[in-house]
Amino acid sequence: MDEKKLSDIIENFESKLDKDIRPWGGYITLWEDEKFKVKILFILPKKRLSLQRHKFRKEKWFIAEGEALITKGKKNLILSEGNTIIIEEGELHRIENRSPNKILKIIEIWMGEKLLEDDIERIEDDFGRV
Repeated sequence: MDEKKLSDIIENFESKLDKDIRPWGGYITLWEDEKFKVKILFILPKKRLSLQRHKFRKEKWFIAEGEALITKGKKNLILSEGNTIIIEEGELHRIENRSPNKILKIIEIWMGEKLLEDDIERIEDDFGRV
């Protein structure tokens, strides 16, 4: 990669930022291209995402701050700051913040052939989005 191309990527970085508020908290997309997407998830106290799966992507989560109750397949795991986990394509999963007063922060990396927000099959949802 030449310096000009790298400079263009860095200068256009801010235009790639995507932000969204959800009933469970929200996220900021830090980077997105055809190979991967990187987000920071902010999960509010006592909230959880849908029990879900994805057809076209796998995800890697890094617990940046707080403690997460993770559903991965039929297992429930508690992960704290510094821990990572990989969710495979088609695998049921959910993130929950059990803290009564602290926001859970997770760095999420999507990898797969299609990196679309609508690649989601909700099985259960606390907010009526199934």
